[in-house]
This record gives sequence, C-alpha cells and structure tokens, in this order.
Amino acid sequence: MLNSPLNRKLRMALIGGGGAGFIGKVHRTAAQLDGRAELVAGAFSSSLDRSREAALAFGVDPARAYASWEEMLVTEAARPENDRIDFVSIATPNHLHFPMAKAALVAGFNVICDKPMTTNVADAENLVRLVEETGAVFALTHNYTGYPMVRQARGMIAAGELGSVRAVRVNYVQGWMRAVDPGQPAARGIWKDDPQKNGPGGTIGDVGTHAYNLARYMSGLKPVEVLGKLMTYSGRQLDDYGHAMVRCSNDALIMVTVSQVTHGRLNDLSIEIDGDKASLTWRQEEPNSLLLRQSGQPQRIYDRAPGQAHMNDAGNAACRIPGGHPEAFFEAFANVYASAYDDIIWRNSGGVRDVHATVYPNVYDGLEGVRFVEQTVASSKAGNVWLPLSR
Repeated sequence: MLNSPLNRKLRMALIGGGGAGFIGKVHRTAAQLDGRAELVAGAFSSSLDRSREAALAFGVDPARAYASWEEMLVTEAARPENDRIDFVSIATPNHLHFPMAKAALVAGFNVICDKPMTTNVADAENLVRLVEETGAVFALTHNYTGYPMVRQARGMIAAGELGSVRAVRVNYVQGWMRAVDPGQPAARGIWKDDPQKNGPGGTIGDVGTHAYNLARYMSGLKPVEVLGKLMTYSGRQLDDYGHAMVRCSNDALIMVTVSQVTHGRLNDLSIEIDGDKASLTWRQEEPNSLLLRQSGQPQRIYDRAPGQAHMNDAGNAACRIPGGHPEAFFEAFANVYASAYDDIIWRNSGGVRDVHATVYPNVYDGLEGVRFVEQTVASSKAGNVWLPLSR
C-alpha cells in the first residue's frame, strides 16, 4: 500500500447504507478500516430525517447528510477543493448504480460501486466510456478478490506454477431463500425479485457475478462464449438456481454453479482450478488456506502466513496481521478499497494509470460481469444455446 502524499485522509461520500441493509454498513466499515479515508458526507436515505439520523450514527456532520444523491453531488462539487469529497461509494439497489455512477463521474468524482455494475450492457458500456474520458478511478466491490489467499493463488497461476489452466469449477451456494415466503413481504432486499430494479438475473446476478469474476480474476482465462441453464424453485420471478458453462479462448472451460435454495448452506463459495501441472482449491468459508495438488505428490496446504517463504508478493501485500490470526470478509473488502485508494492518490499526484491493469476489479470487469449475466439469462431462455461473451 502507498502512503498518501496528500498528508490527509481521503474524503468519502456514501449513497445508501442508512436502512436495514447489510452491504452499506460493510462499505462504511471497510472503507475506513485502514484509517486512510473518512466518511464525511452521504445520501443515506431518501428521507432527510432518516439520512440525518444515519449521519449521527456514522459520526458524520448532519449538515452533510442529504435527502437525495443528486443534491449531494451538486453541493459537494461546489465545495472548496480542500473540503469536497474525493470519491463516492454506491451501496444501493442495482438499478440505481448506473445513474449514480454516471453523475458522480461527470461531477468529477472517483467511484467505488457495488456489483453488478449496471442492469444492462448498454449502461455498462456507457460507464466504460466515461471512465476512459474522465480518467477517474472506478472500482467494483467484488470483495472476494481481496482475500490474501486468492491473491496468492492468482500470483501462483500467473507465475506458471499450475501450468496451462484447463478448467475452473466455481460454486456459490446459499440457502437463505428457503426461509422466504414469496407471499409475504420481505424484511429487506425485496427489490432483488423485481427485474426492473435487480436486472434480468436473480441468483446468477446476485452471487453468480461474484463466482464468475473470481474465476476470471484468479485464472486469467479469456471468455469466448457461455451456455446457461437457470431455474426457479422458490416461487419468485427470477432464477434461484443454475449453471453456466463458459468456453475460453484456449478451449479451457469455466463451470459456474449457483444456488440460493440449498438447505443448510450459508455463504459457501468455493473454487477449483485445474492446470496441466497442478490444481488449486480455495473456499471462502475457510479463507486462510489454499490447497495445492499434484499427481504423485502429497497434498500441500498453503496457510496465510505473511513473510513466510511460500507466500508471494501478491499474497503478502494483502495481509494485515500475522499468520494464525484469521483475516476474512471485512479485511478482503477493505483490500479492494485500499487498492483503489492507491490509484486515487496516484491520480491526484499527476500519475498516469493503466486502467485495464488494476489489482482491484475495475469498470472493464464490471462490463464483463453484466454481459455474463445478460448472456447467461438469454442462453437459458433460448433453450441452452451458446452465446458470445467477447466484445
């Protein structure tokens, strides 16, 4: 991580996060975990009173709590340069990501956005153009890319330790929809079953985007086409179970399996990567270990142990505390923020970045994820046909 030449903390504004939702509070906590940023403003709710209540709870001056994100962007952009926000974090229902991110970029702010980036490919392509035009930092919070052992595995694969990657199997299995009665109002997240607010994919969009992004991030494979089969077992409008098979440019295959209706499963994300020299396995519920297998050799478990000989630079850089002290969800989320901060500081100091090559998921990854959801849904509806993923 870089030390800030600004001699101050970055100033953050948060859109959302003031209600019962989970992810807004995660953004707030992760963004400030390393003491490199502070939350100074926000449109935490569509009600001014509730937004101000949230501001007080978050330690934000109620005068910088807004009833609308539009008002916040206009007012913050008009503040003196030494007082205005540096970036906007977006933690809202999916259909709001595009207009908020677009307006923030146009107003001159960097953006850190929850996934999926938009609900359709056209809007995602629009954001790509805006980021290229403005040079702004745009990070997408696929937080699983921030786990130390995920970055360790990515470095091992890039260094050729697995040889050529032939196949990836990634499963993201939950069971929380089993407790949801489709005939009763939900306590939160009811918008996730509304195609106009959530986008065309249900579970494939909610957790499938994470699974697909993780496969791409770790393996470096280049997707060419996808075949999807999605099902709905819970009585909801959108899919809650499914498979997507992705063929890559070297004829390697990525198989994504998702479910939110599997009994007894909490947040079981796992990935296996097969190379022609060795294979790797990682599970999010046991995140501090990485399993390597080679035919004819004993299995090797790589523990998260910063500074040890088996750890590479990528894995070490993602660690905060000594081995044996577990690092997990918040720390991984904070790693995405920390990597984006490095680029924000670099940009503010006049540096030129390669927006294609970032350690954190960027606007191009966001476009890939939206295209993956859109084409998987289309493939399933068309009777499980192969559809293109490449641009």
